[in-house]
Amino acid sequence: MCAKTKAKPASTPSGGEKVVTVNRKAFHDYFIEEDMETGIQLTGTEIKSIRDGRVNLRDGYARIQNGEVWLHGMHISPYEHSGAYFQHDPLRPKKLLLHRKQIDYLQKQTETAGYTLIPLRLVLRRGRAKIDLGLARGKRDFDKRQALAERDAKRQIDQALRRRD
Repeated sequence: MCAKTKAKPASTPSGGEKVVTVNRKAFHDYFIEEDMETGIQLTGTEIKSIRDGRVNLRDGYARIQNGEVWLHGMHISPYEHSGAYFQHDPLRPKKLLLHRKQIDYLQKQTETAGYTLIPLRLVLRRGRAKIDLGLARGKRDFDKRQALAERDAKRQIDQALRRRD
């Protein structure tokens, strides 16, 4: 008789990575010069809400204060299955976990006029929440219109090619 094997949980196609949320507005409003993965310091009810997908990065931005990187404006909804005593503040600033050299590099870059730190994605990798932080430069209105026109032209070309085939 052969030994019973345990059923394996369904694995995600990207090796244990689950994209919780993407800040699509950041790609519309900013030129993303580079991005880096950072850890994030959370409380218990915050990580439970993130696993439920109840998080919003749209108004988020990061600042460097006293040699530490803090994420402001990220909204994590209160955890539904917990009492009011254990709940977290939804807009509490969260500390981002980076190496000292990375922090120094980002500080030097953000002191340059027009650059800011924007959260791009929130992912769960091997049970840990990670933020993809982008070094970004703001777009002007004509840049946004130009990007929309390019996207529209590409869409029309793709449709024409599909109709031809």
